[in-house]
Amino acid sequence: MGIMECFIIIMVLIVAIRAVNERFIHMQGDIALVLFSSAISAVLLIAAHFSGEGAFADFVGNMGSFSFSEYLLDGVLCFMLFSGAGKVNFRKFKSNIKTISLLALISTVISSAVYGLLFWAAGFIFGIKLDVWLCILMGCIVSPTDPIAATGILNKLGLSKNVTSVIESESLFNDGTGVALFLFVKSIVSRSGEENFLFVMLKEVLGALAVALVISFLLFRLMTLTKSPVTRIIISLTDVSLCYAVCEHFGFSGIIASVVCGMYFSYMTSKKHDSLIITDPEDIYRSFWDAAEEILNSVLFVMIGLSLLSAKPSEYLWFIIPASIVIGLAARFSGVFTAGIITGKRNIPGSYNLPEYSALMTWTGLKGGLSLALAMSAGEFLGETEYLLAVNLAYATIFFTTIVQGLTTKTIYKRIEHKKALRLRKESEAAR
Repeated sequence: MGIMECFIIIMVLIVAIRAVNERFIHMQGDIALVLFSSAISAVLLIAAHFSGEGAFADFVGNMGSFSFSEYLLDGVLCFMLFSGAGKVNFRKFKSNIKTISLLALISTVISSAVYGLLFWAAGFIFGIKLDVWLCILMGCIVSPTDPIAATGILNKLGLSKNVTSVIESESLFNDGTGVALFLFVKSIVSRSGEENFLFVMLKEVLGALAVALVISFLLFRLMTLTKSPVTRIIISLTDVSLCYAVCEHFGFSGIIASVVCGMYFSYMTSKKHDSLIITDPEDIYRSFWDAAEEILNSVLFVMIGLSLLSAKPSEYLWFIIPASIVIGLAARFSGVFTAGIITGKRNIPGSYNLPEYSALMTWTGLKGGLSLALAMSAGEFLGETEYLLAVNLAYATIFFTTIVQGLTTKTIYKRIEHKKALRLRKESEAAR
């Protein structure tokens, strides 16, 4: 199946799902895309199974033959991160910088390690022999929260701007930690022993910062010289794609570079707003990136559902599904709780205490396409059994966090806010 055919099928599904959802179901849009595209994939697989070999079975097989990880990591990820980073509230980001930094680094590392150890222990209890480093690798795959899921879903749920800012910023930056940790553990699992986590982390972060700042500085200067909004859009596209490609070539973090590019352009655009708005009174530049983000998010969520067409179930699926849910929540909570202790009560945003903060950040820690792309890339060095285990684990985690947690985040948030209000009232009365 060619690229155009795949594109048409995805567009038709997006239109159909959105139309049905808006007319009858009224579910959050991106969650509906994941849920219903997955249901469609399940129906197609069942129909293909009963139809036997033939044109229909070949059609279903071709639909699932695209490379999801290549599409995301080598295609649209940099543009989605650029757009998401451009919406960061700089005032709130600056006031919560310590909290965000600890979440992006400490929480991700601890969550990955705890996840791996708990998964290994659970496997041992149920008689499944697993290498502990393989389990930690799976923790690296599913521990980083996904910036695309965060910006695509949480922005539309009515959370406070302060909370949303922390969640989004952590999601944008912790992927660098997750990827570096993934490479380090990968070297142990594959027995290459060439990667050192601290070296990889510093190389990825510092290299990405240098490349993104230098290229963005030069291209933004060029952007201020043109009066054409379309040319400015092309310059921003050139900036993020060039930075991402250069970083990936030299072994730096293209993910972090894309985030830095987005924040730099957003910050400088806000400073030059008065002069830029004269030649772009309708703000075509921002409208383009808002529309591009919405479209790319929709395509990604449908592709996650359609990728099930090529997925194979692991023999341990009965174990993977409950383990991924329970262990995932426990690992995320332990990472956030530890980061919260180091952050200190005064630096926890929103006047939450540590348990309230940890519970909220745990439940809003959505996972998305990046986890699936990392799991699929592990096929290069894992055996078939281990590879299926990692991919099935990624699917289970993504569907639970995106659908179950995504649909209930607003309810959980309101309950935590209610408990916080009662606690603050009691503390105020006790202080009188």
